[in-house]
Amino acid sequence: MIRTVKGFTLLEVMVALAVLAIALAAMMKGVGAHVSNQSYLRDRTLAHWVAMNKAAELQIARKWPEAGSETGSAPMGPHEWYWKITVQNTPDPDVRRMDVAVSATEGGEPVTSLVGYLLKPQ
Repeated sequence: MIRTVKGFTLLEVMVALAVLAIALAAMMKGVGAHVSNQSYLRDRTLAHWVAMNKAAELQIARKWPEAGSETGSAPMGPHEWYWKITVQNTPDPDVRRMDVAVSATEGGEPVTSLVGYLLKPQ
């Protein structure tokens, strides 16, 4: 008497588990890269907001800044950001160039930078 049992063999189950493990490992690598990229973009966005705020403060102050640089810090999100504003003369005496660099550590490598121009107030 021969019994026919329907089901999977041990070999088929092992192959299926191996394929599933490879697929899950690839998916986890992708998720890890996404999380890392999201953190980088969040920090860069927050630093850019600090740079835009400092540029806006210079523009609405309606003062004519001297050429040189100024440093400081500003909170944004869960971090304290360190900014450096460099004002330079341009060939036009009524226009000054401002460079705003923002870093995560004091004196560190800038996370983002912004360039703008200031017109001499009338």
